[in-house]
Amino acid sequence: MSGSEILDETYERLRRTGPEFGGDEEGNNGLTNHGPMAAEVIVRRNLDLDVHSWIDAYLPRLVELPSPSAPITDEDWKVALGNAKRIADWTEYFTRQVTELPWRDVLTTWWPRLLPGIVAGATHGVIRVGHAVRTLLAGNESQAAQIELAHGLAFWAGRSRLVPGLSTPTGEFDATSALDAVPHLADQSGVLASRIPRLATVPGWSESVAAIRRPVDDHDVPARLAELVDAASIRYLNSAHGSPVLLLHTATAPNAVLHTLPVLPSELWQPSFAAVWGASAAIVAMYAPATAADDAALPAAPADSATDANPVAEVLQRTAENSDEHMLKFADTAVEAYERTGNPDTLRAALRAEQLVGH
Repeated sequence: MSGSEILDETYERLRRTGPEFGGDEEGNNGLTNHGPMAAEVIVRRNLDLDVHSWIDAYLPRLVELPSPSAPITDEDWKVALGNAKRIADWTEYFTRQVTELPWRDVLTTWWPRLLPGIVAGATHGVIRVGHAVRTLLAGNESQAAQIELAHGLAFWAGRSRLVPGLSTPTGEFDATSALDAVPHLADQSGVLASRIPRLATVPGWSESVAAIRRPVDDHDVPARLAELVDAASIRYLNSAHGSPVLLLHTATAPNAVLHTLPVLPSELWQPSFAAVWGASAAIVAMYAPATAADDAALPAAPADSATDANPVAEVLQRTAENSDEHMLKFADTAVEAYERTGNPDTLRAALRAEQLVGH
């Protein structure tokens, strides 16, 4: 059975599951359904991990997607944006969209509409879309893969949330310096939804968002996004103890955008960079710790690539053995950062995730 066939079966098995589970009556502080995203990584990376066995173990944690309540239309969608209680309605809407229209057209139409709320679901909306796009761009444009894209867009739309005080990048900081310059919430308590409004009161917040270097032009955006992914991956190594799961997304969200760029018109590239940088900065402000971890507590780098050992293979093997859904996604991103930079701290960051969020 091919990888595409395995993924299609996985998408079908997960189609009736909701994008979140647990949390309060509004769904806040719940957990995200990582099934489709993790499966895509397992298949694309050809990990030594049986996808269907992994799904068998994961499915009991999930809840069923609720029944739709009222149709969303092209005329009234703005009213439903950001209403998590209407995720089933959004799922029905986007499933109809990708059935009736080319998936690329649907994505191009909705991407700029959803960008302002990119922090949706702690950025899981855009991340799920990014994984679905990778499947589609790899040549699997099956109905199952297109409906998975619809589910990602629906989650993003239903959880859409604006971040206050965002500023267009106009500064000179590289990604590392910009991440270091983000001020933190004095009170890092409460669920994500309660923290976001408090960013408006943080001194220097808007200025820090503006401080990152703006891409020179549209064609410079992929390089700037890659720089952000690399810097955030490395930063996770010393800051993950602040919030081991949330801080993963400072790297995985821009990586999702990076891999979606080929589908998007180039005029959407700079707004995409600004939006996902703002989301990553917001997560840093809301969850990053005041002090870095003691280096003695951090994992050593895997085997040196100058030897016969393959450090990437080691990390991916450990990821497969661990099989945690968060580590699967982050290790995938960290390995890409290592392949660009050769910096072993990117792989150490993946192993740090194994320490903190792995099984």
